[in-house]
Amino acid sequence: MKSPDQLADKLARQWANADTREQRLLQPESWPVELTIRKPSASKIKHNLDDVRKHLEQWRNVSIGEVLYEQINYRDTQDAIETPTLWRLHKPSDWITATGNQDIKTEFQKFAAIFSKTDSLFHSLLIRQRHLISNKDQNEVIQACELVMQLEQGCAIDIPLRALSLAGIDSKFFERNRGLVIKLLDARFDNLISEIGLEEFLGAIKEDDHWLLIADLDDKQLPFKQIRVRDSELTTMPLPGHNLLIVENERCLHQLPKLKNTLAILGAGLNLSWMNATWLTDKKLAYWGDIDTWGLTMLAKARQYQPLISALLMTREIFQQHCSDKAVEEPKTAGNIPPEALTADEKKLFQQLLTSEKGRLEQEFLPAKQVKKTVYNWMNT
Repeated sequence: MKSPDQLADKLARQWANADTREQRLLQPESWPVELTIRKPSASKIKHNLDDVRKHLEQWRNVSIGEVLYEQINYRDTQDAIETPTLWRLHKPSDWITATGNQDIKTEFQKFAAIFSKTDSLFHSLLIRQRHLISNKDQNEVIQACELVMQLEQGCAIDIPLRALSLAGIDSKFFERNRGLVIKLLDARFDNLISEIGLEEFLGAIKEDDHWLLIADLDDKQLPFKQIRVRDSELTTMPLPGHNLLIVENERCLHQLPKLKNTLAILGAGLNLSWMNATWLTDKKLAYWGDIDTWGLTMLAKARQYQPLISALLMTREIFQQHCSDKAVEEPKTAGNIPPEALTADEKKLFQQLLTSEKGRLEQEFLPAKQVKKTVYNWMNT
């Protein structure tokens, strides 16, 4: 025998299953749903008749859906017993009410409110990935669905997402609902947004772009001595000049000499993907960074994008010259294995730094005279 409470627990567990949730909420043909109650055994009738009476009384008090009965004859009873054998639920609201679970009821009501005001295109996604909306106000979810139906590829060309004025959203809407908007757009555009990125799809300016400092070491290549440019723009915007020096940290600008036909890009750090730009192959390139495991890792990354790039001031000899008075401890290393793009000598230096008590020589501490001489030699070779 299955009691109403036992079957209510079963129905609650079914709500947790995404496939079942989707089927029952979106496919009318999945109804009615029937659950077997099971009739009392002959042994129960003979030895636990009070339990059977209690069981029958519980089912007589059920008013949700439809309880189907059969007249069952038992050897130990004089008359047939009307016994509940099947619980038939006719619609989703029957299912939810039958669980007796307030959290499920609240979630179902939230779904119903959202679905009544949004395109059915999104309903399967929201049912299956309910975490997307579990902590969000239903009106915010409705607004996100309305927004996504108004968005088109390239519609935010050259403006940041916060400046989009659609569906009544505020400037923080994308910040609060970025994950949800991407998933909704994926549902509309066949997962294209997850493949290429939200800003790329909409044509919006990336507000988290890395701004790089570009210094004109010639004073004739640019209209300004220094300018800042987004890293994303460098992938398609060639810079003037024949020589290009890439420097890990901005604070090293004062150490660089004046050089004809030369620009320096400073402050890139680990953000070097822009170095994949095709126009860089026409430049004479050099990289200068800290002598530590991170600096060598960045050098290796730069070399992966531009194999012919020269490394400046990042040798074992330079480290040995200055480590006694200028080297410091590297708080966190970039790993225990030297990157493949390093040369054999650079890999030995990487291993040396790992075992050194003071394995970090910051480029700012190198003498400006030595830096200038090295950069001059690079330009003239």
